[in-house]
Amino acid sequence: MSLFADDPVVPADTRPRRRVTAGGVALVVAFVLLAALALAPSPYVIQQPGPVFDTLGSVPTGEEGEDVPMIEISGTETFETEGSLDMLTVSVVGTPEQRPNWFEVATSWFDSSKAVLPIDAVYPPGTTSEQRDEENAALMTDSQQTAVAAALRALDYDIEEEVVVADIPEGAPAEGRLEVGDVILRANGEAVDTEATLRRIIADNGPSRAVSFDVRRDGADETVDVTPAEQTLDDGSSSVAVGIVPSSTYEFPFDVSIQLENVGGPSAGMMFALGIIDKVTEGPLTDGRSIAGTGTINDEGSVGAIGGIRQKLYGADDAGAEFFLAPATNCDEVVDHVPGDLDVIPVATLDEALDALAAVGGDGDVEALPTCEDVLAG
Repeated sequence: MSLFADDPVVPADTRPRRRVTAGGVALVVAFVLLAALALAPSPYVIQQPGPVFDTLGSVPTGEEGEDVPMIEISGTETFETEGSLDMLTVSVVGTPEQRPNWFEVATSWFDSSKAVLPIDAVYPPGTTSEQRDEENAALMTDSQQTAVAAALRALDYDIEEEVVVADIPEGAPAEGRLEVGDVILRANGEAVDTEATLRRIIADNGPSRAVSFDVRRDGADETVDVTPAEQTLDDGSSSVAVGIVPSSTYEFPFDVSIQLENVGGPSAGMMFALGIIDKVTEGPLTDGRSIAGTGTINDEGSVGAIGGIRQKLYGADDAGAEFFLAPATNCDEVVDHVPGDLDVIPVATLDEALDALAAVGGDGDVEALPTCEDVLAG
């Protein structure tokens, strides 16, 4: 028999367990906070490749989604086309009302087909998504009419044009003098037959004296004097303006209708013009090949820069395009960012785009066509 009792049972030290438990709680809290941050709305929007549409093909329209030709022409002879002339779009993820979360933004930073932009770059402060959609719809409508004019002028049709005052910003020199809806007939005695003519007359006039406008207002002719103001542009250069937003209305020799729903902006102008030309001229422009492109166009055939060029390059590559017609003024964004085997051809005018298609179609030397590297080299 022992003189001493059995050794007492000593409780296990639970401190390490408490430390493990505390660490686990901290990890869970950190995870929850990180998840909350990842799902929190960001001050950015995401641009990514959008749908691709063939201007020579059909698009769904109407409530039942039936297919109709994108470009319908009546009143003149049309011809069969081959291949495709694809116009590209950019989808924007995010609106002022519903912004993408930080997780979406973070993953987009590592995707070369996407671009992350401050939301103010797409939606100026105070602009709603509905307002932006309305503006883009108006730009699309204008670009379609301008594309028809450019196409028909390239085919040597005579196009009647009237230049109309579409808007007068508050505080502009023309405010209280010209009115929205005025048809500008003459400026300083010279007939105004295009917007380009109007801009030239105002620039030649300078800011030191008034420009005399002959306008048609509510069916009656009037003469209005407006003194232009000198303004500084974003690139630091200066110009002379009376502060109106002009718009053109045209009288075409035959009917051209372009059907495309839920797509806005002016960047498809060049491709619309090429599609129209292909349909009213004998022999396919594409020689059966898949051509994509983008670019604004004015009624004299000048091709202008667009936004989202890199996303459109990826959209064209995904659609299987062989060649991509790009505005020459976008070349700095194109070089070193061309996906796959896509062959990019820079163009500055509709005539250059037609020359490029002739070369691609076998009537010229594709290797002799300029590249964006050539454009940047001067």
